[in-house]
Amino acid sequence: MELQEENKKPEIKLISWDLVGIWSLDIQIETCAICRNHIMDTCVECQNGIGAGEECNISWGKCGHAFHTHCIGRWLNSRNICPLDTQPWIYENRSLDNKKMQQ
Repeated sequence: MELQEENKKPEIKLISWDLVGIWSLDIQIETCAICRNHIMDTCVECQNGIGAGEECNISWGKCGHAFHTHCIGRWLNSRNICPLDTQPWIYENRSLDNKKMQQ
C-alpha cells in the first residue's frame, strides 16, 4: 500500500477564478492634462461620484489633444481654448482607431 500512496498525484481544486483584462487605445496621449489621471481611467469627477450615471468619455480637439469630457467641459466654462496650446477649442469626432467618424 505504501507504493500506491507514493504514486498518488496531489489533487488541485480550483476554489475561485478572477479574470482581469487590460485595454488601451493606440494613442500618444497617456494622461488628461487637466486632472492628471490616465486618459483610459475615469476622471476625478467620476471617481468622486460627481459624474455618477454618466460615462467618462474622451473628447478630442481639432488640435489633436485629448481630455476627459468632464474635465474639458469644466475648462471650457471659463475659457474656450485648448489648455495645452491655447488654440481655440473645436471638438473633433474620432473613433477608437483615431480616424474621423462619418457624420
